[in-house]
Amino acid sequence: MPTIGTAFRRQRRVLIAVILRTMRTRFFGHGLGYLFAVGWPISHILLLIMIFSITGRAAPFGESTVLFIATGTVPFMAFSYLSRFMMIDLISTKPLLSLPEVKVMDVLIASALLEIFSAFSVILVIAFLGWAFDIPFLPQDMTEAFSALGAAILLGFGMGVLNSVIMMAVPMWMTGYALLIIAVWASSGVMFVPNAVPEPFRTYLSYNPALQVVEWMRASYYEGYGEHLLDRTYTINFGVGTLILGLVLERLTRAHILSAR
Repeated sequence: MPTIGTAFRRQRRVLIAVILRTMRTRFFGHGLGYLFAVGWPISHILLLIMIFSITGRAAPFGESTVLFIATGTVPFMAFSYLSRFMMIDLISTKPLLSLPEVKVMDVLIASALLEIFSAFSVILVIAFLGWAFDIPFLPQDMTEAFSALGAAILLGFGMGVLNSVIMMAVPMWMTGYALLIIAVWASSGVMFVPNAVPEPFRTYLSYNPALQVVEWMRASYYEGYGEHLLDRTYTINFGVGTLILGLVLERLTRAHILSAR
């Protein structure tokens, strides 16, 4: 029987191999294409800032439009990229499942690690740009900011596992979720202040977990922000619930997934 150390080293090699293959297959067949994973979300942020500037719109909250957009976009993208690309990577690396060493969860974990690394790389680039242009990007509560980012990652990972299992059984779900995430983005509060929405629509919006991670992140920057809407417990429970449901479904459908590879 292999020792725990041997099993850990073997698992580490599998994850590294899957991550490297994912980087090459997803980003134009070359490892340097990974820079696209960092540049793409930054371009989204710059595009939104440009739209606000061209239309002459002021920040819906606070004094800095750049800070308002960045604090909404970063946690939402951390969630949405995880929940979508885990599905995409599972499809693209499906031939690897024919290898006895590679399991479905290996592919999902490798994809999640790659997206988490990308998210932190984006944050570092944004922080550097903020320093270069004298824009204060440091939050008032650093612990709260990291908690919000952790909640976004948990939510994205849970939804990613659940989406991947559903997609393997119903391939059209990938297209359906791509359309759904547009509606989730529009109602997540990235471009507006949810507390300004009248009732009962404000309550309806609060059930969107993506909105909760955006509110959580902004609460670490703006004192008193989202105090009547933010529900940290609901956000964590939603992320844990989707993760548990995804893991249970993966275990129940594992034979079907392996037979379809």
